[in-house]
Amino acid sequence: MRVVLVTGMSGSGKSVAIRLLEDVGYYCIDNLPSRFLRQVCTYLSDAGHNEIAVSVDARTELSLAQLPGVVDELRAAGDDVRVLFLTASTEALVQRYSESRRRHPLSERLALGADGLEPTLTESIEAERDLLAPLNSIGHLIDTSSLQPTTLRNWVRQFADSPRAALTLTFESFAYKNGVPVDADLVFDVRNLPNPFYDPRLKPLTGLDEPVIAFLSASKRVNEMTEDIGRFLDRWLPGYVEDTRHYVTVAIGCTGGQHRSVYVVEQLARRFDGKARVLARHRAIARH
Repeated sequence: MRVVLVTGMSGSGKSVAIRLLEDVGYYCIDNLPSRFLRQVCTYLSDAGHNEIAVSVDARTELSLAQLPGVVDELRAAGDDVRVLFLTASTEALVQRYSESRRRHPLSERLALGADGLEPTLTESIEAERDLLAPLNSIGHLIDTSSLQPTTLRNWVRQFADSPRAALTLTFESFAYKNGVPVDADLVFDVRNLPNPFYDPRLKPLTGLDEPVIAFLSASKRVNEMTEDIGRFLDRWLPGYVEDTRHYVTVAIGCTGGQHRSVYVVEQLARRFDGKARVLARHRAIARH
């Protein structure tokens, strides 16, 4: 049985993820207390449902601490359990709540302050972030701060449909001008490499296009840096596996996230394909 647990910050896109999983055939349950997860999975499996998606969030705060143990039990029983943790910056979440005019789900549950008033939206968001912090280490993080819903749906589909493996290794390109993604475990800066942006013929293209690939692959510096990053990962990834890590995200950044970082991500994804469950995704060009 394959189980996808969707958790993370309210307003970060969990509803988008659950709807996508339902569209591709998963049996979906929203806001299930963690203590019932094992029993529900057993019941649904007996009923013939082999792909299940469950949303777990801070509304079930009393049972959040039980979730890592339940995940371990399901995996020990042979189930393919994947945990997707969606997050976003406080600024992005405040903007989304302001646009939707919805109340934060924790605003009424948090104790009143000394002044007798409910916590502010920002205080509610930070309180939720603290509540969910223990789940960061067991899930595959996606920072949705600057993602369009279409991009998030594509990434969730890729995460859910990819083959089973002990380690999910994600290579992610990004633009430094937009900030370093918070979901990165390892970050490499390739802004020192030759930049196709300054060639008028290559400027409108991306690192997925053949002319840009030819330009970058002809550079000794590009090849050496890509090889150095690959050797670093070859040496240290076994340590993550020994530490029972299921998800590692390697972020590769350049100025605009369009040429160099995209090319290096694609090269590394090819190199490690077969050694782990490899995902390749691009923050900046996914928006075009």
